[in-house]
Amino acid sequence: MKEKVPVDFIPETYHFVAAGDSLTQGVGDSLNKGGYLHYLEQLLGEERGIKSTEIQNFGIRGNRSSQLLTRLKTTEVKEAVQKADVVMLTIGGNDLMKVVRENFSNLEMRHFEKEKLHFEKNLRSIVEVIRQENKESIIILIGLYNPFMKWFSNVEELNLVMEDWNQTSQSVLAEHPHTYFVDIADIFKGSEENLLYTDYFHPNDRGYELMAGEVYSIIKSKVMSTLSERKYAAQKVGN
Repeated sequence: MKEKVPVDFIPETYHFVAAGDSLTQGVGDSLNKGGYLHYLEQLLGEERGIKSTEIQNFGIRGNRSSQLLTRLKTTEVKEAVQKADVVMLTIGGNDLMKVVRENFSNLEMRHFEKEKLHFEKNLRSIVEVIRQENKESIIILIGLYNPFMKWFSNVEELNLVMEDWNQTSQSVLAEHPHTYFVDIADIFKGSEENLLYTDYFHPNDRGYELMAGEVYSIIKSKVMSTLSERKYAAQKVGN
């Protein structure tokens, strides 16, 4: 039996691509350094198996799943994805906000259910488009949290909506290998610490720091071994 290659056997440079909405752009980040990506880069810098990380940020505030799908088909993003070891996504929050805005005076569960069907279809296409450009990249999707807690703290149905949409996202990811879901809902739910920006919608610095910790945990426990083995195999072939 051959032993697995240690993840820190040969420190390597890894290329990360981040795409999606305002959580990737980093709205609410007082440092204006890309929200959770700033903290994630610091954490990855402590990994002995990582010499350096290159992170390209394609987050755009307000993007819904349909708009991310279109953006992934642009030359700039396609070329970045082709070189990516890891593609990280935040998407869905604006799809939910669209439902709230369009049905604010008469908001019902059926409205979210209808929109979820569009989100599911778009998310499936998003993963497929990434796979068309890069069959080997690791795909990490950061889940949704309830951003309406300050406004509708007594509406438990909204937490159920978030759980339902997150379960749908996990079902879509399960259709493809090397995909991982990062659950961040519990970070924000019922936290005694203020984790939201002054708009009560986006994370603040501390919120982004905790998000990064959850993403890093997945990368460290489930992704690094795969990346290291691939780099090691590629070097053996090259030699």
